[in-house]
Amino acid sequence: MARTRNRRAFLRDLGLSAAALPFAMNLPSLGFAAESPRKKRLVIMFSPNGVIPSAFWPDETGKDFKLKESLSPLEPFKDRMMTLHGVCDKVRGDGDSHMRGMGCLLTGIELFPGNIQGGSDTPAGWSSGISIDQEIKNKLQSDAATRTRFGSLEFGVMVPERADTWTRMVYEGPNKPIAPIDDPYQMFAKLYGRMKDQESLKSVLDDVQSDLKALEAAVSVEDRRILEEHATFVRELERELKAEPTAASHAVPEIEAGIKARNDEIPRISKTQIELMVQSFSADFARVATLQYTNSVGGARMHWIGVKEGHHELSHNPDSDKESVEKLTKINKWFCEQLAYLAKRLAETPEPGGPGSLLDNTTIIWTNELGKGNSHTLNDVPFVLVGNGLDFKMGQALKFKREPHNRLLLSIAHGMGHEIDKFGNPDHCGAGPLTGLV
Repeated sequence: MARTRNRRAFLRDLGLSAAALPFAMNLPSLGFAAESPRKKRLVIMFSPNGVIPSAFWPDETGKDFKLKESLSPLEPFKDRMMTLHGVCDKVRGDGDSHMRGMGCLLTGIELFPGNIQGGSDTPAGWSSGISIDQEIKNKLQSDAATRTRFGSLEFGVMVPERADTWTRMVYEGPNKPIAPIDDPYQMFAKLYGRMKDQESLKSVLDDVQSDLKALEAAVSVEDRRILEEHATFVRELERELKAEPTAASHAVPEIEAGIKARNDEIPRISKTQIELMVQSFSADFARVATLQYTNSVGGARMHWIGVKEGHHELSHNPDSDKESVEKLTKINKWFCEQLAYLAKRLAETPEPGGPGSLLDNTTIIWTNELGKGNSHTLNDVPFVLVGNGLDFKMGQALKFKREPHNRLLLSIAHGMGHEIDKFGNPDHCGAGPLTGLV
């Protein structure tokens, strides 16, 4: 606290107004930004229906690995990426593999019994635990040094409006799924909708303050007490407004008009959501985000890459159907292109008030509810990481012997500074975080 006061006194000695202090204290040239804690960020990106292993996983391990077709868009980020083969969802209980794959993916714990019937096995309900992104968000929000306006942001791309176990992977607690926002205009309104209102209200408050001062000399002592109470309320409101991010501290991005919630608009929705996410990180609105493409058993028809069949429909076809294998490889390559675009935008966006780029302080984790679509296996669930936010040893392909994914969830928490011993079902936490990541 003393150091903060000394910095503020130094800046005031330069003749800067109070309004300029927050901005000036983030200027790297003054040397103050380096004293602030590093802003670590986490993004979890989801796409459904498993992968084609032979076109996805590198054959090699270690740093000398080659990217297969589905991961080829990540070639520019090869030294900043990591593949984790052999990580498995070992959570069992109610629900089919699609349901458990989705509902247990980030929670690491069983689904509640319920009445949602899947394609096989028993019916199930929502997850019985919090998801790792929300666990980390709560940790960050509990500390003033890492607290942000929203804490976390949940982006979606063509996620169905229905609420069931196949459509929700984020949970704020047991039986408490969080719906992603898959309308870019709705997300834009959440991020920036209050800006103009704040500007107008601040203008009104300025006038109110002037009016109150003018009235002081013309009223009784009793009325002055009432005026002072009102002035105190106005000052508190001003203080709250100043604590909120405003357009003055961050340029409001332009958002493309005319985007509709239609299958063939998925590429435009994806790009817009990615741009909004990057801008939200730049403004420090949140340090945790999820990006969910469709849903478990998602049936998008990717006409823009020459695939007319639904994604889930194709994923059930046998490996002997070479045409389906080729199309599924193209589908996962397209998802990888979205990941690569997000990484590119983060890499070319400077870290506000600090050295490097947003990607230097952000890790994106791309995952899936299944390891392979036609077998519905929960073994070898895809986990591909890009970026340096977790301080893992990037630029390598790792292979494990069917380690429970709870251990990876623990690794993610530790990488974000939350050193918990167990997460989800403790029976699957083994010896703690995975070895070889740091």
